[in-house]
Amino acid sequence: MNMKKKKYNNHKEIFSLIAEEESVYQARSNGSLTDVQFRPKVIDLFCGAGGMTLGFTKLVGHRFEPVWANDFNEYAAKTYNTNFGDHCIFGDIIGILENPKTKIPKADVVIGGPPCQGFSLLNKKRNGDPRKHLWRPFMDVVEMSGASIFVMENVPQLLNSFEHGEIIGVAGMMGFKVRWANLCSADYGVPQKRWRAFIIGCKFADPAIVFPPRKSHYNPDKGSRKGFSEEFGEFITNPSPWRTVRDAIADLPEPVGTEIRKELPPLDLHFGRNPTPLSLKRYKSIPKEGMNRFDLQRKAPYLTPKCWIRKTSGGTDLFGRLWWNRPAFTIRTEFFKPEKGRYLHPQQHRPITHREAARLQSFPDEFEFIGSKTEIAKQIGNAVPPVLAARIADSVYTLILSYGAQKCRTFSAKTREAGLCREFQEAIQNLKFLSAK
Repeated sequence: MNMKKKKYNNHKEIFSLIAEEESVYQARSNGSLTDVQFRPKVIDLFCGAGGMTLGFTKLVGHRFEPVWANDFNEYAAKTYNTNFGDHCIFGDIIGILENPKTKIPKADVVIGGPPCQGFSLLNKKRNGDPRKHLWRPFMDVVEMSGASIFVMENVPQLLNSFEHGEIIGVAGMMGFKVRWANLCSADYGVPQKRWRAFIIGCKFADPAIVFPPRKSHYNPDKGSRKGFSEEFGEFITNPSPWRTVRDAIADLPEPVGTEIRKELPPLDLHFGRNPTPLSLKRYKSIPKEGMNRFDLQRKAPYLTPKCWIRKTSGGTDLFGRLWWNRPAFTIRTEFFKPEKGRYLHPQQHRPITHREAARLQSFPDEFEFIGSKTEIAKQIGNAVPPVLAARIADSVYTLILSYGAQKCRTFSAKTREAGLCREFQEAIQNLKFLSAK
């Protein structure tokens, strides 16, 4: 075989390898990506505590470099800066962008979730909600930063909205090819059935090649892994069962006190509440996993609020107990109030703690939250589950690596890009080595 043909086949092999984002997932999962010098730069808008950024960074196995962020909640911004470096700007994004002193750094990727309440089912009658339009400054930052990829996250209702069409149209005019999907976090290793919408745009490739990422976890109630039929192609090789409430929180002792504790994680946020005698009676009246307000009404109607009795349909998760061997339901900002959802501990007569909620959102214990217990609850409930974000980052990393490999084929070793090309090649060779093992 002549050298030219051999070189072509090597490149073909590399592209075949990195087109499969599963290789990136496996490399990240075993910790081998963190040693690679290749570090794409990322900006996170409407970042909250930084759940999305966390999925792109070292704590979950990736090596993206956060360079700028923004949020309008002061405590969320402080939490972000505590964990990722002092580059999160607190304030309204529109005012920040209108300030001539604002400088948006160059980045490879812009991620984030414009506030979702305008699209929520809870606000479906608010047609004029200005929060629906905050995707526009998001796209402004994409343009100002020179990013070639963006990832926008929101509630599932976004994908059926008029604004979704606008976003796709504007992205297309900016030169992006776009792909979107609603993803269930439990399918990607989060111990929670939380659905989120993602829109991913890429200038140099069709993101449909790697997005949506193949599922890494499956619902065991639908049969064994070999039982998948038409859906099987959407899963990685050898997927795992959904992670459960038991997996996430069973090792924790009973909570102590009612305030943030001066203890090392995980006990710092593992505190309870002071329920009223009536609340405690209600908890004890529905002692079994999966029970809810309808069971309370059936077993103890005299303890059931009259408004619940009048409401004969809907709200089956209100005042519900979690199941040990299933993922949790969506963790919202008031998870400490059982009347707001299925937030009662599977066994103990209490709602889940802040630490339990953070774990069900897939935050590692070493992640540090700043603020009062109410502010921290908002940060936990509003966050994109970091483990779900990491699977999105797998797709983004694969796209960037593929493009970098292609560009480096044309670079001379004497050009200023040569150092970056060495980083690309190191990252590619790392994936090649892992796939051969």
